[in-house]
Amino acid sequence: MFSITVLILIITCVISFTAFSNQKVMDDLIFYPPSITNRNQWYRFVTNGFIHADITHLAFNMLSFYMFGEYVEKYFNDLFEDKGRILFMAMYLTGLIICLIPTYLQNKNNYHYRSLGASGAVSAVVFAGIFLEPNIKIGLFILPPIIPGFIFGPLYLGLSAYMAKRGGDNVNHSAHFWGAVWGVVFVIVSCFLLSSFNPILNFIESIKAYFS
Repeated sequence: MFSITVLILIITCVISFTAFSNQKVMDDLIFYPPSITNRNQWYRFVTNGFIHADITHLAFNMLSFYMFGEYVEKYFNDLFEDKGRILFMAMYLTGLIICLIPTYLQNKNNYHYRSLGASGAVSAVVFAGIFLEPNIKIGLFILPPIIPGFIFGPLYLGLSAYMAKRGGDNVNHSAHFWGAVWGVVFVIVSCFLLSSFNPILNFIESIKAYFS
């Protein structure tokens, strides 16, 4: 049986490759705020996460997703047992929506604005993994995995917030930021409602262990 991670990856690749050569598919699925505001096409909050600008964009997102997704999904299965797969999928899909709410509120009637890609949901998965295992080593581009997650996390959030405020590079950094925040919030809420595991205490104790 495919993991949810692999299933999402396959579906995203199939739809993205289809959209690369079919402008109508791209236009129908992309996040376009005026279509949501004026035509109630709310599905665009989700469908935009299954299309990408180009192969590089798709490859970067899916590689990041696969590297963390398999780990986080297994962690969820251990924590929540039979509910793990459903919760993992719920985190990913709601991540697609939550990460774009601030963007939508800022661009409700902006006819020049469009957004696409799974980056927000991928950020949710990555930060869920960092929160569950804060000492995990992470690399940056050409750097090997040497930075612990609890250091990478704040750096990433700070940079995303700065870049979102600055703008001008055609990247939705706001979606990265809010997707990452949602991943942590989802883990906390799910654990407190459905398990005896305390992720906040685990996070603190893991960092203490790193320095001891």
